[in-house]
Amino acid sequence: MNRPTLVVNRPTLVGLLAAALLVGPVAGCADSAANPGAAPEPATCGPVTAVVADDAVTPLDPAPQPALPVTVTDAAGDRVTVTDADRILAVNLYGSIAEIVFSLGLGDRVVGRDTSTDFPAAADLPLVTPGGHDLSTEAVMALDPSVVLLDDSIGPPEVLDQLRAAGIPVVRIGDEQSLAAVPVHIREVAAALGVADAGEALVARVEGEIAAARDGIADDAERPRVAFLYLRGTAGVYLMGGEGAGSDAMIAAAGGEDAGTAIGLARFRPLTSEGLINAAPDVILVMTKGLESVGGVDGLVAMPGVAQTPAGQQRRIIDMDDTVLLNFGTRTGKAIQALARAIHECR
Repeated sequence: MNRPTLVVNRPTLVGLLAAALLVGPVAGCADSAANPGAAPEPATCGPVTAVVADDAVTPLDPAPQPALPVTVTDAAGDRVTVTDADRILAVNLYGSIAEIVFSLGLGDRVVGRDTSTDFPAAADLPLVTPGGHDLSTEAVMALDPSVVLLDDSIGPPEVLDQLRAAGIPVVRIGDEQSLAAVPVHIREVAAALGVADAGEALVARVEGEIAAARDGIADDAERPRVAFLYLRGTAGVYLMGGEGAGSDAMIAAAGGEDAGTAIGLARFRPLTSEGLINAAPDVILVMTKGLESVGGVDGLVAMPGVAQTPAGQQRRIIDMDDTVLLNFGTRTGKAIQALARAIHECR
């Protein structure tokens, strides 16, 4: 079935909801006013895709000039000296490190990308992870990077050893995926590239956008219970997120209650029908490719336990692009806005 796409622009969520009330119910939602003789009931929505209105990465203007050389202690505790930031390779599982580099205004210095870095400004860069998320030594060396920024989500270690042996500075950035880690990672990247002041300016902007997104949710808004499911049907991987998974932070910021946390789950745990039924989510949140891997909404609802939840019964499935939902990069404020709109638009 076709699913409505929800697009969030700059106005606050409150303004968007007010506009929705003026123009009537969202397509795909049940309208109790259609049957004036019936008792009033809350609107219910079927599946929706949460999409940020603008997936572009906005660079600082003017772009900073790196003050090099710099020596930093990276997230692994290694002392690394960077003397040249003309050819930057920034890679990880989430695409967030490259996003930070572009947001700092240094995108024109980036020479390659990972699979998850697919925002418009970087989309045409050559891939250095042709097999998924493992670096290819040959692909990296062919780009002649002057510095490599990455985290522990990408490897393998022997490739990193080969890069260091070739004299290329390799700086590890922290790999914690949380709202609190966003400014930390920005500062780590900025320090390694000799643009610490620009890093502070970017932190202020991103934190302001995240705060604005959270402030757009009314204090008295209902907090529906949301279960995040990590699905890779082709690989037989089915997990539910809990406290510390990253998805819990996004759900809370968007005005929901994390269902996994509510039943005592920590990080990611194997999905069971009993656990899902016990969690009783009002909404099921998935990444878009994960939803596709189980056969779309129909395939998800057919999975054991899903149809026995309020979310399954109402087909309240929200999907969001894999590279945005748990990216925790500089577009996090936009992601929270989009997710909040999808959660609260109608129930």
